[in-house]
Amino acid sequence: MSLTGSQILLESLKLEGVDTVFGYPGGAVINIYDDLYESSIEHVLTRHEQAAIHAADGYSRCTGKVGVAIATSGPGATNTVTGIATAYMDSIPMVIITGQVPTQLIGNDAFQEADMCGITRPCTKHNFLVKNVADLAKTIKEAFYIARTGRPGPVLIDLPKDVQVAITDFNYPDQVNLRGYKPTYSGNPRQIEKAAEMLLQAKRPVLYVGGGVNLAAADDELLKLAEQTKIPVTTTLMAMSAFPQRHPLALGMLGMHGTFYANMAVTECDLLIAVGSRFDDRVTGRIDSFAEKAKIIHVDIDPTSIRKNVEVDLPIVGDLKDVLGKMHGYLNQRVGLVEDMVESTEEWRATIDEWKERHPMTYRQTKSVIKPQYVIEKISELTEENAIITTEVGQHQMWTAQFFSFRHPKSFVTSGGLGTMGFGLPSALGAQMAYPDRQVIDISGDGSFQMNSQELATLVQYKLPVKIAILNNNYLGMVRQWQQMFFEKRYSQTVMELPIDFVKLAEAYGATGLQTSKVEEVEDVIKKALETPGPVLMNFNVSREENVLPMVPAGKAINEMVLAS
Repeated sequence: MSLTGSQILLESLKLEGVDTVFGYPGGAVINIYDDLYESSIEHVLTRHEQAAIHAADGYSRCTGKVGVAIATSGPGATNTVTGIATAYMDSIPMVIITGQVPTQLIGNDAFQEADMCGITRPCTKHNFLVKNVADLAKTIKEAFYIARTGRPGPVLIDLPKDVQVAITDFNYPDQVNLRGYKPTYSGNPRQIEKAAEMLLQAKRPVLYVGGGVNLAAADDELLKLAEQTKIPVTTTLMAMSAFPQRHPLALGMLGMHGTFYANMAVTECDLLIAVGSRFDDRVTGRIDSFAEKAKIIHVDIDPTSIRKNVEVDLPIVGDLKDVLGKMHGYLNQRVGLVEDMVESTEEWRATIDEWKERHPMTYRQTKSVIKPQYVIEKISELTEENAIITTEVGQHQMWTAQFFSFRHPKSFVTSGGLGTMGFGLPSALGAQMAYPDRQVIDISGDGSFQMNSQELATLVQYKLPVKIAILNNNYLGMVRQWQQMFFEKRYSQTVMELPIDFVKLAEAYGATGLQTSKVEEVEDVIKKALETPGPVLMNFNVSREENVLPMVPAGKAINEMVLAS
């Protein structure tokens, strides 16, 4: 069967199971869009290319599938870079197709030419420039394979216009064989046995869980191992929904804005089992004092992540679902020893419970002003913790991690590694496309929201019932907090001088706008938003100088926390 390059692209996407793509057309991809006109693949037209990438990212994080986005050449392609870097830092499987000028013009500074392979090399798992239509089907197969296997990540395909119109026989490969790329999925049994034996000997163990657990869909294995051994579990920002936060073994988030009890547990533990995490600086604080009393086991599918930031005593390379499952199975054969271990660690759990009682996550809600934490707790309560929550980046993001009680895997979508403002709204768009019957809520700050507020138009066009909760303090809140705490309240360029009427903005796009400044109206506003069809923006005018606490100042150990007064 002879097809053009653009037809080959779309047929290949269908064979990879792609049913939804996000993008923005332009001259260098006009042939692809012409063929999309009659394709069974649903295309979502965002209002900005960065938003298309974030939407594909949100789609991927919720489903575990490879997200797909399309952009034209030049400025269209360069607009995708922030979204690609966001996905790369958080190991999200995506394939991005960018148009390119005809092959004979590459390097001639042609109209809307940009070297996307060069530009994205540092922030993609791999990228391709296709110069021959005969190579296109094989390239797409390889791109999806690379994106979803091993440690996942974004892959870019740069597709010149002449390749899109060229014709060749279409034969899609059945399999991929890339020399030098053979991810290890099966954990070494001997190493897993050693890890299990170390756990059986521990008196103060802690499981430190990263976003890799979500990527590996290993939440069941994690829960089984934790309940089998009664080992306390602390999660990074990226893993908040991987373990039920109301579980008695849950310690919440650790690190810079982690709970007192999570940070103290990691500081005092004698065994730290790190799974699917990379010892990010926001987690570790000062490296030389991080878990200095503990032996460290590090499990990850990416061997380059092990010992990258922290020296470990036992490395295990493999898929988390496989490794945690095998460890659980090994311990099942040693029931008596596990019971002895659970008994011997009872004092440790009691110590942690005492920390929880002495220093709970708390705030003081008055009658006069809305506290942002109160809004988040009410959203958690009124959605019965069943919603998919996305966030932008800043104070509201940390408060969401601290005060929303996540209990379902893949239900928290946020930018962790890159910390991208403007991520939440378009990622909510992608999540809602993936799950049209689930409630999706973007919790936002007034600063972050304005970075991609144009995607309200996309929500309205596609009738997506995303609800947006803006915690509006008329500040760039997190930077203001640092200025207050460490720069003598010199609020340099963090005051949003011109308050935005977000209700009118929502209405201008055809969405519903609600707002309140009264504590007693918060619950009614949320209920009304949840009952209202279509997209709804809720603007909550909150306490202006509320801070995210606990907080570990830069350069301090994670047990040197500034606590809520």
